[in-house]
Parts: sequence; structure tokens; C-alpha cells
Amino acid sequence: METTDSLLCLARECGGGKLTEKVQSFIWDHCLTKAVGKGYESYSKKFVKKLITEIESNHGNVLDELYEQYASYMISFKDDNPVKENERVCKCISFLFPDCFKLSICPKSRKLVVPLQCSLNMLEGDTGCSVWPSSLFLSELILSYPHIFSGKSCFEVGSGVGLVGICLAHVKASKVILSDGDLSTLANMKLNLEKNRLNTETNLPEPSIENQNVVSSSHGHFIPCHQVKCIHLPWESASEKELQNFMPEIILGADVIYDPSCLPHLVKVLAILLNKKKSYIEKREGSIPNSFPGDGKVNDAHDLDASSFHAQRINTSEVKGIINNAVDLVSRADPAAYIASVIRNADTFDRFLALADQADLRIKDLTSTLRPFDLLPYMKSYDRSSIRLFTVT
Repeated sequence: METTDSLLCLARECGGGKLTEKVQSFIWDHCLTKAVGKGYESYSKKFVKKLITEIESNHGNVLDELYEQYASYMISFKDDNPVKENERVCKCISFLFPDCFKLSICPKSRKLVVPLQCSLNMLEGDTGCSVWPSSLFLSELILSYPHIFSGKSCFEVGSGVGLVGICLAHVKASKVILSDGDLSTLANMKLNLEKNRLNTETNLPEPSIENQNVVSSSHGHFIPCHQVKCIHLPWESASEKELQNFMPEIILGADVIYDPSCLPHLVKVLAILLNKKKSYIEKREGSIPNSFPGDGKVNDAHDLDASSFHAQRINTSEVKGIINNAVDLVSRADPAAYIASVIRNADTFDRFLALADQADLRIKDLTSTLRPFDLLPYMKSYDRSSIRLFTVT
């Protein structure tokens, strides 16, 4: 389910720069004949059209099967009645482990296949039913450094399709709690956990998504032994008492720094989850809610504020938030949050930094230090270089 341009690029590489008949046969046998089911027609039609156009423009021979397939799309799939953009389809994310990867979490097949029901429309962010780049990055991080997460109680804010939670279960986190503020996202997430043969528990009242037993899956390559819990958690209404019931060792978040109006609520949730000793409300006493200091405080050489972040955008090789020894992350006793994010708007990120400083949270940039293995080498639309990794303590 990569973009059509990415698929054509891969096809050209397989054919030594050309879309040969051998490559076309592979596409027909292993891609198109398997892309059956509701929701794939629009995607497949666009790909086949581009494939035929490129072969013909280079004076190549197109397989008869491809012409016939495109003709069937034209007859059965009219442009005036397109597939809805919120149609759900199943993507299979295949993490490919390199030969140097000797850890026990690596399957014998050297690949971990995670089937996910999601939307073709990446802009459908309010339902969380899309696979965002930062969730791919966090998943690679978990699988690359399993010792950081193994045996730990983990809590994800804004869990979307559930990919991060599935990877946490694979590396044997002691407890995995996935949260989201959208009920349809949680329902979709639970289906994905079941697709990956995970026991699930949920606090949702709908009878259609009550607790069920483990569901087998032909795609599953592992059977995690720990239960994954899904909870409905809108940030704006989350209470301190509710959050203190969880007290995880590790908090995770993928692309959660995007909406300025949500940031005060996000920071509040992080502050409560991270602080084992003092009430967040006590710490905020006397401060002005939602106010942003003009200048951030720099407490030590590793801290970030708005001005230091602007400097990083100019020269990323001089990032201030470097932790030189990743082992420190494993041995720390206090809880920590790992936030992966694409910084799309500097002002929004500045606001997050200011709110975090106001809540006595310390942010460190690990982007240049804690680099995951490239476990998705085939995914050309996934731009790892645009993603930043932060810890919050």
C-alpha cells in the first residue's frame, strides 16, 4: 500500500532500470492477483494505469494480463462512483531484520509482519486510522532497542492504529496500555490487536467491542504472553486521579505535538504520568494556566527551549539535546516519555516547549544518538530524516 510512484520506483530497481516482462509477471502474480477485496480497487486501478503508461512510453511490451485487468477496472469501477476515501483496507507492515540482529526478538524468518486495518486517507487524522511516519519510527526504535522496553510498564498517548503497542508486546513489555480520545479509533485499534493475536482488555461500553479471546491470524509470527489494555482517554477531560492509577515506567507518543489547542492538555497528561512524587495540581498552584513564558529556561547543556530549537533547525549537527550513552536510559529509575514527531510548525513546537518548561518538564533531543535500525528499507515514502525523537522527564 505504498504510493504508486514508490511502487514503480521499486519495480524499476528490480528490473535494472526497466519494467521488464519478468518484473510485470512478478507484479501480476504477487501483487495484483492478491489485491482482492473491498477498498483496493481504486488503489490498484491507479497503479495499473501508471504501470501501463510508463511501459508504453518507453516502447516496452505490456503483458496481456495487465491490459485485461485495467479493462475490468474500467468496466466495474466507474469514476462517478468512487470508493469512499475513508474506506478501510488491510496494510501489512513488514519489519525486515538485518543479519547482524542477533537478539531473541528476531523471528527465524528475519521479518515481523504486522497486519493493520487502516484508512487509505492519511488526512483522516481525527479518527487515528492512518499509519503516520512517527509511529513507524517509534516501532523501529522499540524493535531496535528491546532492552529499553522489555519488562517495563508502557503507556501510549494517542495510539491510533495500535502499531506501537503491538511492537511493545513483541519485545515483552510487562504491561501495555494504549489510549486514544476517539471511540472509533479504539474500536479499530482493538481489531488490529486481535489481528495480531493479542489478548485485549478495553474500558469501552459498546457491546460490539467487548473483551474477546485471542484471535488467530495467518499473518502473525508471534504470540505475546501479555495483555494489552485499550482505554478511552480524551486529554482535555483526563483527571489526575484517573491517570495516577496507571503510573507507567515509560510513556510513548507519536506525532502528538500538532494542535496548539490540545497542547496544554497533552502537557498536563504527561506531567501527571511522569511525576510520582508531587501532585501536578500542587505544582501548578499560583501559575497562570495556558500562559507561555517569553523565554524558556535552560537548566543544563542538554535542555531544550524555543531558541535552542531554532538553532537546531539551522544546524542539526549541533543539537543540544544529545544523551551520549543510551545505557543511561535503561538504568534510570524515574519514568520517561519518548516522543517522536515531525516538526511541521515551529511556533507550535515552541508553544509545547514553553508549556513543558512551565510544568517543570525537561526535554532532551535524542535524534542524533538513539537511532533505530532501518527495518523498513522498502518503504520509500517513509522519510525517517524528518522525524525528531525527544525524551521528556
